[in-house]
Amino acid sequence: MRTRITLAMALLVALALTGSGAIVYVIEYDRNREQAMNEVNQEIEEFIRFQENGVDPRTGEQFEGVVPLLQIFLERNVPSPSEAFLAWYDGEALPGQDPGDDRYLGDPDFDRIVEELTPENGNRLWRSPSDGEVLIAVQSVQFEGDDRVGALVVVQELSERDALLHETMVTYAIVAFLSLLLVLVIGWWQSGRLLSPLRTLRATAERIGATDLSKRLPVKGHDDITALTRTVNGMLERLESAFSSQKRFLDDAGHELRTPLTVLSGHLELLDPASPDEVESTRKLLLDEVDRMTRLTRDLILLAKSDRPDFLRIERVDLDELTEDLVAKARGLGDRDWRHDGAPAVRVDMDRQRITQAVLQLADNAVKHTRDGDEIAIGAALSAGHVTIWVRDSGPGVPPGDRELIFERFGRGAVRENDEGFGLGLSIVRAIAAGHGGTAHVEDAPCGGARFVLSLPLRQNRPEETQSWPAS
Repeated sequence: MRTRITLAMALLVALALTGSGAIVYVIEYDRNREQAMNEVNQEIEEFIRFQENGVDPRTGEQFEGVVPLLQIFLERNVPSPSEAFLAWYDGEALPGQDPGDDRYLGDPDFDRIVEELTPENGNRLWRSPSDGEVLIAVQSVQFEGDDRVGALVVVQELSERDALLHETMVTYAIVAFLSLLLVLVIGWWQSGRLLSPLRTLRATAERIGATDLSKRLPVKGHDDITALTRTVNGMLERLESAFSSQKRFLDDAGHELRTPLTVLSGHLELLDPASPDEVESTRKLLLDEVDRMTRLTRDLILLAKSDRPDFLRIERVDLDELTEDLVAKARGLGDRDWRHDGAPAVRVDMDRQRITQAVLQLADNAVKHTRDGDEIAIGAALSAGHVTIWVRDSGPGVPPGDRELIFERFGRGAVRENDEGFGLGLSIVRAIAAGHGGTAHVEDAPCGGARFVLSLPLRQNRPEETQSWPAS
């Protein structure tokens, strides 16, 4: 990752420097041509003014022809080192040109370009065999009564300008290369510093084992990687909590299953097949233990399913109708004074079967802790965006120190005589409430006894509206 980031950064910088160099080259190249054109036009304008004046500065009289005009102009104007002035008359160069400027004469291409430009007073680029690219500009002149045409030819060499531009671009390339190396060094160092939390994350993940999830990543800074570090730490905390809960759950389940298995094994070993009475009594006892193991296994499977997304099947339920139905079903649990505390006539989203299972579990607990004729009531209400469903009884209540314990798996408070439960009922109730996004708790009933309450959010997502699980 560090190498890829550094190379990507270097590639972007290299492309930027290359593009900048190409743009600078094109701009400077065009500027050189523009400057050369301006210098040539300046010489042409001086010649036009000299021609319009029409007076020979030596005699003070009007020029007598094209040739004297061209010769005197060449005598009075000294070209720059990169320029050359040539006089052209009647299709050929005038004799007596500056020896430094006649190097272009005799070249067929040069002569042809001058002949073509003379009628139109234009300019053209031409690549000379000896001097490279040059700019040729022609300004014609003609006197009345003379059919022959003369012209001033200005040649501007561009090779010196191009050489300077080339040297500049070579310097730019060297500076760009050194800058690219500097970017590579800084990018390598900076990417290593930014990715150090990821290396720490990898090292921590390698040290994490099935029995040790206590390792955490150091949190430094406020960037995206720091946010990722916090997310991973949160994930590790959840994993540690889940593994610890799973280990505790398996230990407790193993402990609870060990007893009935021991009973089964002991009675089978001591069984006398020849005694019909002993076989019958042992059979009843073993069937009872098998029933207990079946109930325990069913409860364990239900708790295991409570963490799955498809644990609930949400539907629209009439709350008042549901509570009345719950009271009617609860009457079969025991001879108690069953009451209906009332419920609002509203429709809410919940899993009807799971809520029924939870409330009947609470009602069954209430029966276990009350006597015949004692009052047990079921009711529901709406408050602050939540729907609460409760089961209250007139029993001894739950001591404050046991109110959290009884909702834990295999957690049990004061156990009454003949109570053969496993301590999983209220943990199932809490799992059902948590599946709805709510809570389950116990409090003192208004008239004494205990009041077990399910508090559920009023609006639940339907299965088709359920969002995908968040990812780190």
